[in-house]
Amino acid sequence: MKVLANWFATEEELATIRAGLPKGTEVVLPKGKPRMSRFEVSHKDCIDQAVDADAIMAFVCPRSVFVEAEKLKALVWMHAGCDELDYELLKNKQVQVANTRGANAIAVTEQAMNLLLAVAKRTAERHQWVQEAHWQPIFNPDYMAVPLWGSTLAVIGYGEIGSRIAKRAKAFDMTVLGVRRHPEKGDSGHADEVHGMDKLKEVLGRADFTVIALPITRETDHIFDEEVLSWMKPGSRLVNIARGNIIVENALADALDSGHIAGYAADVWWNYTESFPASYHFPIPSRFGIHKRPNVVASGDQASNCHGVIPRHLASATESIAAFIEGKPMPRKIDLDLGY
Repeated sequence: MKVLANWFATEEELATIRAGLPKGTEVVLPKGKPRMSRFEVSHKDCIDQAVDADAIMAFVCPRSVFVEAEKLKALVWMHAGCDELDYELLKNKQVQVANTRGANAIAVTEQAMNLLLAVAKRTAERHQWVQEAHWQPIFNPDYMAVPLWGSTLAVIGYGEIGSRIAKRAKAFDMTVLGVRRHPEKGDSGHADEVHGMDKLKEVLGRADFTVIALPITRETDHIFDEEVLSWMKPGSRLVNIARGNIIVENALADALDSGHIAGYAADVWWNYTESFPASYHFPIPSRFGIHKRPNVVASGDQASNCHGVIPRHLASATESIAAFIEGKPMPRKIDLDLGY
């Protein structure tokens, strides 16, 4: 059995993978050498190893590699979100796909709380004001923060990360309303209420803060459009740690400009790969300049950039590949029809 670890792994990472797989498993790496990052791998780097690989574990992999990988039957995508993958191609090739959801859960949860506090306490604005020696009059409504204490938080996407956010929010004495696709799965014990997506309007209308933690699928892509944003409580604040394209960009810009949404914080920004033409726009966080607004807090896909995350990805991926080799169900296997 041949497994391609499709990044320029360290000796320690390679040893960890080999130790976790059945004896006799061949583990190979891409050829060539790292460029900007050891996780960036081109078609040329890996195709010679991929063409006869039985399984691939990867942070990044060109679509063309999946097309030409003739023996491929298992893939572990080392992320929680799998929206970059060509589901139809993998289904047609009968490739089993697992992700590593949960590996970055702690890091992303902490970043969500960081952004939640930053947008409530106006951290970015106040930092700038101090740098500029800008006077901040005490108890002036134009300069005041808002408390988390006693406020209501809506967590849209009440899964593993969403429930962790709820747990931490309760430590701030917040009322937590969870929304998930399958509310019948219940609660982790941290939310005050858990609802289905059919109650989204009601929940958004009650929340002082909303955190989006949804997976991006055909159903959730651009779900936060002008109508859904209008359901939010006037003057409430929005945090996005899921995917930029869950929100309609110009609708959010309008809601921020009107004051309907008082603040926005995000670790994720828009993907313009389907713009016309695809190469027209330079890679920027927002074509509407949302990232430049004073009431917006921005980080650039850095939630997972945290100590301890890579070892957890490795452990999850190795466990799934080992199960595949042994003929067992792969942990964290995704449904290619649903996308998660």
